[in-house]
Amino acid sequence: MTAKPMLTQLSAALAGSLLCAGAAFAAPPGELPFGVYDPYGAFADDPDVQIEHLFLPWQDVYLPSLAEADAYAAERGRAVLVTIEPWTWTRDERNRPEVLIEGINSGAFDGNMTTICEILGGFQSAVTVRWAHEMEDRSGQFIWAGWEPDTYIGAYRHMVDVCRSVAPDLDFMWSPLGLEEFEVYFPGEDYVDVIGLSVFGLQPWEQDILGEERSFREILQPRYDRAAGFGLPIVVAELGFVGDQAYYDRWFNDVRQDIEGLDQLVAVVYFNQTEVYPWPDGYGLPDWRFDHNILED
Repeated sequence: MTAKPMLTQLSAALAGSLLCAGAAFAAPPGELPFGVYDPYGAFADDPDVQIEHLFLPWQDVYLPSLAEADAYAAERGRAVLVTIEPWTWTRDERNRPEVLIEGINSGAFDGNMTTICEILGGFQSAVTVRWAHEMEDRSGQFIWAGWEPDTYIGAYRHMVDVCRSVAPDLDFMWSPLGLEEFEVYFPGEDYVDVIGLSVFGLQPWEQDILGEERSFREILQPRYDRAAGFGLPIVVAELGFVGDQAYYDRWFNDVRQDIEGLDQLVAVVYFNQTEVYPWPDGYGLPDWRFDHNILED
């Protein structure tokens, strides 16, 4: 793997976290373990955060940034969730799905996964790897999504095998978006330690398109019910909400407390960043950040 001389988003984000943390925020109330993807360090001083979430591509990642991430998490006593996206973040250099599939099957990307996993295997903190998430989403957002189930399962298993060959102590998260019939992409208990789901609430879209607002529990429950059938721990790996003060308050108070009966839910992880890909129906890029996610009445 060749690192570009310029910093990737991951490195720049960690630099922001370590050197110029912004306004401080506290986790929502509750006892359920809480984590954040927090590239600018808004939760840097919150002792209630127990999971640090990182996103990185497996091409063109600035590898020294991983050591910085390890030190940052270890200093705060946090476990690390690492989402590995099998592409480059440079959009005009991305492969087509067919090229990615062929490269995985041929072993052309084994070196990318090996290099990253070797580093993650040496982390001071406990690490969970989340590879090629939201695979059942056919919106076109990810080049690894919407594949035939057997194709995805073969690719996922191969990448876990490659990673385990150099880092046998890592855990692995299989992380669908949560849409109906995502179960057909399950790669098997031998390849999954924990299941991740995504839960986002955008009040204006819900009001205009659905005709009613939805709560955290209303969105999570059907996704949880489908995932619970596998008998594994479940994490909300990506969580975000945007709305007026009343909507915000309801979600803020629910995400760690409205969990009765969700016995397999072991953590929620907030996505404290602006959305990267446009929301459907022309709703742009929601800003999930805690200092921007309350809309004016």
